[in-house]
Amino acid sequence: MRFLFRNFAHDGGRKRPVSSGRETPADESRFLIVGLGNPGPEYAGNRHNVGFWCIDELARRAGLRFNRRGRLAAVAEGILDGRTVTLAKPQTFVNRSGDAVRELVRRYRVPPGQLIVVYDELDLPAGTLRIRERGSHGGQNGMRSIITALGTQDFPRIRIGIGRPSILGQPTRDPEHIAAYVLSNPPAEQRRLLDDTAGRAADAIELLLRQDADSAMGQFNSGRE
Repeated sequence: MRFLFRNFAHDGGRKRPVSSGRETPADESRFLIVGLGNPGPEYAGNRHNVGFWCIDELARRAGLRFNRRGRLAAVAEGILDGRTVTLAKPQTFVNRSGDAVRELVRRYRVPPGQLIVVYDELDLPAGTLRIRERGSHGGQNGMRSIITALGTQDFPRIRIGIGRPSILGQPTRDPEHIAAYVLSNPPAEQRRLLDDTAGRAADAIELLLRQDADSAMGQFNSGRE
């Protein structure tokens, strides 16, 4: 399982811009909403897939179905809260999420401010929701991949806390222990908590679509960064 947590190089570590002057103008009417997770039924219930759970909830609310377009992502397109949206679940494994997001941004001509990424966060207590308009990857390898691929960190993201595992009562940063934790299914009580949090993340995204990131942060963020 450790291969899911390796860092992958992108063009020798150089950041590649998403657009160029030869491309068509950005589609400022569309939002691209991406949840991070690993593809396949064996990973579906893992803590690492809570981003997928949020995207599935948005699709349910909007009555949208996913179809496969290309080899990198499953997507659903339609209207959510009066906005044209593309919902996406990368099929690249978390560490290579940037490959899928770069292709989607190019295909749909979405400006960075209208890309929203939802993912799990070890350093937030389970059930905590946190929204930011921009920022670094914070050690999350899926976000590291996306920021490297796009050449920018100026896009909204929603973090769903899954908590950090412990050894002998102390939080651990041991890679093997963390891999086993995020790639395992939470117990029933925590699963209910994370399902509820994924639903609140979907609520926050709908508010962001209706208003803006500041409104979503004001209503859904708890505590301080």
